Amino acid sequence: MKAIMKTSKSRGAAYRDAEVPETSRDGLLIRVTAASISPGDLAMYNSAGPDWAPPFLPFVFGQEFCGEVVQIGSQAKGFDKGDFVSVESHIFCGVCGQCRNDQRHICRDLRVIGRDVPGGLAEYAAVPARCAWKHTDDSLKDIGAVMPPFGSAVHAVLSEDLVGRSVVVSGNAPHGLFAAGIAKAAGAKRVIALDPSPYRRALALRLGASTALDPADTDCLARLSRLCPEGADTVIEMSGSPRSVALGLKALRPGGRLVAFGLPAENLDLDYAGDIVKRGLRLEGISGREIFRSWYKMESLLKSGAVNPRPAITHHFKFKDFKKAFDLINSKEKKCGKIILTP
Repeated sequence: MKAIMKTSKSRGAAYRDAEVPETSRDGLLIRVTAASISPGDLAMYNSAGPDWAPPFLPFVFGQEFCGEVVQIGSQAKGFDKGDFVSVESHIFCGVCGQCRNDQRHICRDLRVIGRDVPGGLAEYAAVPARCAWKHTDDSLKDIGAVMPPFGSAVHAVLSEDLVGRSVVVSGNAPHGLFAAGIAKAAGAKRVIALDPSPYRRALALRLGASTALDPADTDCLARLSRLCPEGADTVIEMSGSPRSVALGLKALRPGGRLVAFGLPAENLDLDYAGDIVKRGLRLEGISGREIFRSWYKMESLLKSGAVNPRPAITHHFKFKDFKKAFDLINSKEKKCGKIILTP
């Protein structure tokens, strides 16, 4: 098969021949029909530190993908050849305290497909059957590869009732774009998008934001205060930018909620007492999706038409043109949303 692989620890990747992976007894072999580039894929492509070093070389990465089941392990149940599946990238153990308390997404022994084990930027991928979400029809086939990031946005947004509340979505990369549409569908009275990219601010308005602002503008906080005189009820922080985190904390009303999803590249310098404790703020960390609770929610949102994530998908490339896709995401202008790669 052909695959996009890390062949060294330096920046970049190669498109080359690879062996079709073997199917484990409790696994599935999937013929990949589409993959989307995740933040983790970008970090591995850019060799962004030790957390994103491939476990061995050469290594097929890729965390977000979908496809057709072509082989079934002897102990895998509930699947037939030809089933269309999206892949949950988190491999959970099923026996730790978190897994037994319905928190598989933060499993103590969590492994990630495409980071710890070979992933889906290839013509075929082998995955544990417990990580496959079987679609009941083909209605979501065109967006099957973005189900994992959409599910993360569902988890981030719907962890609290938003009906009639003001919501700020900080960071309008694809997760933030999805979050804007989900917040609107959840009944938020106002959804304000923050991003330095004019291109992505325009996308956020298409997805459901009522207002889009540049967080780098000196009057951004003042404009937020005019839009939310008492402060925002919820800030969904998707960027990880230290400046945006600080802005989000100041934009919240006393007793408001900060949803922490974006990963800062370094530790933050916060006014812990002034910005958080004395104002009674609530901080909620979001890691991945609730497995599989978030999947049921997102399927319902998508099939009902309450949310349409398709405008966030702005580019399609063939696997062999992967360098163009990564260059586009890495560009300073950020003139892209979600990018889909196909074999």
